[in-house]
Amino acid sequence: MTTLVTGATGFLGNHVARQLVAAGHSVRLLVRSSSNLASLEGLNAERFTGDLQDTPSLDRAMRGARRVYHVAADYRLWTRHPEEIYESNVGGTRRLFEVAAQAGVERIVYTSTVATIAIPVYGSALPNEDTRATLSQMIGHYKRSKFQAELEAIRAAAAGIPVVIVNPTAPVGPGDWKPTPTGRIIVDFLNGKMPAYVDTGLNVVPVEDCAAGHLLAAEKGRIGERYILGARNMTLKEILGALAAITGRSAPRLRLPHAVALAAGYADEFFSRLTGREPQIPVEGVKMSRHRMFVESDKAERELGYRPGAVELALERAVRWYVGHGYIRGGAGGKRITHAQAA
Repeated sequence: MTTLVTGATGFLGNHVARQLVAAGHSVRLLVRSSSNLASLEGLNAERFTGDLQDTPSLDRAMRGARRVYHVAADYRLWTRHPEEIYESNVGGTRRLFEVAAQAGVERIVYTSTVATIAIPVYGSALPNEDTRATLSQMIGHYKRSKFQAELEAIRAAAAGIPVVIVNPTAPVGPGDWKPTPTGRIIVDFLNGKMPAYVDTGLNVVPVEDCAAGHLLAAEKGRIGERYILGARNMTLKEILGALAAITGRSAPRLRLPHAVALAAGYADEFFSRLTGREPQIPVEGVKMSRHRMFVESDKAERELGYRPGAVELALERAVRWYVGHGYIRGGAGGKRITHAQAA
């Protein structure tokens, strides 16, 4: 079966593409000319150079494909030009659905995000796929753009385009080249750059299981439905404690008030606008951390047969990968993490 994957140079998309190849699919990848292709090494897939903004390139890549996994997204919590995020995440998604409809694609799996669901609802049950949020509840351009893109997917499904929506939580594991914001937490901890933490939480999922959930959604998912692909709700303190147990390093004990973190974020972004560098403390990220993004993912288990594994083992695989790929420069006091310590 010929299958197209967008976003295969990214963390989650790469795992989706590799699992498809392992399952015997003939895989095509839509990659931008500016993409870092290091993550595609050893991946037996056909590459099509193109962009979500370039309709002819989408048409070439999709011609003859029976399934499409649209995993690509502009995942930035800060940019000088926020319109770029909307052009990619909203306009690019709409364009992909239009081309897929013309090409007669049999099934599209659209990768949304748990951010469109995990909104603060105090005193209520955990959010799930039935939770209906509004655009005004989305914090920052990334969340707003993904909310609008998910609406495009819902409208496409209602119009007869065979779209299934998956909502990943926070994947962790090997192969996070950039790394993602969740991966940055792990890297900063390993490098001794996290002297304090904020009172927040998120749902963490092994990246391999989240990718497998995409394949299950293509086989068993109902058109127009959303499926949260998560595993375990964890506070940031619990995540850091798990990393401490894996590495033998001490977890930070100082809890930083959100007001202090927010002030630091605004100061960091001020200097970022002067220098053009990406901020280390994005204000949008700090604002998101004001509530715990806890959810339940029972629906995917019931309808898809989705069975995520242990998050602690995924964190351990992530630590080994970061160590093995040179992300760790040594932590507090000059102590270095070795392969033996990460094992």
